[in-house]
Amino acid sequence: MTKRHASLPDDAARGLEAFVETVDRRLSGPEDTCTVVEDVLVDLHGDREAYERWQAGEDVSPAQRVRLQGYDPCNTTLESEYYAEVEHEEAFERSKHLQWLWRQFDATPMADNVAFALEFRRMLAEHLFADCGENCRFFKGVTMTYGHNIEVGDNVVVHDDVHLDDRGALTIGDRVSVSDDAHIYSHDHDVVDQTEVRNYHTVLEDDVRVTHDAMVRAGVRVGRNALVAAKSVVKDDVPAHHIAAGSPAESIAVKPGWESVADPLENPDRREQRRIEYELPDDLTVFDEFGRNLSPPDA
Repeated sequence: MTKRHASLPDDAARGLEAFVETVDRRLSGPEDTCTVVEDVLVDLHGDREAYERWQAGEDVSPAQRVRLQGYDPCNTTLESEYYAEVEHEEAFERSKHLQWLWRQFDATPMADNVAFALEFRRMLAEHLFADCGENCRFFKGVTMTYGHNIEVGDNVVVHDDVHLDDRGALTIGDRVSVSDDAHIYSHDHDVVDQTEVRNYHTVLEDDVRVTHDAMVRAGVRVGRNALVAAKSVVKDDVPAHHIAAGSPAESIAVKPGWESVADPLENPDRREQRRIEYELPDDLTVFDEFGRNLSPPDA
């Protein structure tokens, strides 16, 4: 066993359970999500008194006003809100509000209380993700593009500062472990025109381990029980039960004892089979933030 059981004192555990159940019930009910998020964040950040003064029309400083307004996710923008295809994502408005609650919770001191934070994020994931299994653990600093294009199985662990990109789609199987600072992508950019984005379905199958600071490229399938070594960059599918290492990552071995059931090393590029097409409205106003000349001299 690599871990030991730890628990909160009974009184603290009851307080945690009551808080998480209350937020869960409100998010499941008819209340506007934006209102629930604002209300929860005001209390989590200990700003109820100042908030009530501001709501009553009393004077607050410009800095206080910005802070108090910022608890309302409708007064914020996220990076993914600037993506052109988001205009076709009906689920984005709700997922944006829940993302804001997730991120701003992580900015509170309570985010370092592991028992409390794991329960709170697990509850949020059930509202935010397309699907979230049982007994999942999400540690501090986990980010995602939208959230609503993520499917997570049972007993998944995602450690600190992991980025789960679901601009395309991301499926994570049962008992998957994603270590600190890993990045799992589901979108890619054209090498000439950076503004041309391709979305894919990225899959981590059951029992996969993606270790510290590794990157999985969009559209890759990491096979069952495979391991991605630290700081590796996975650009092609990883066969089941293999250990992939390097940049670009290659299979360096089969896990000991799994040789008889391991997938063969022949591994054609199947990313295009996982391409997700999308359409943009004809009247969309677009801009190129780089302003580059993208006409190659040899074209």
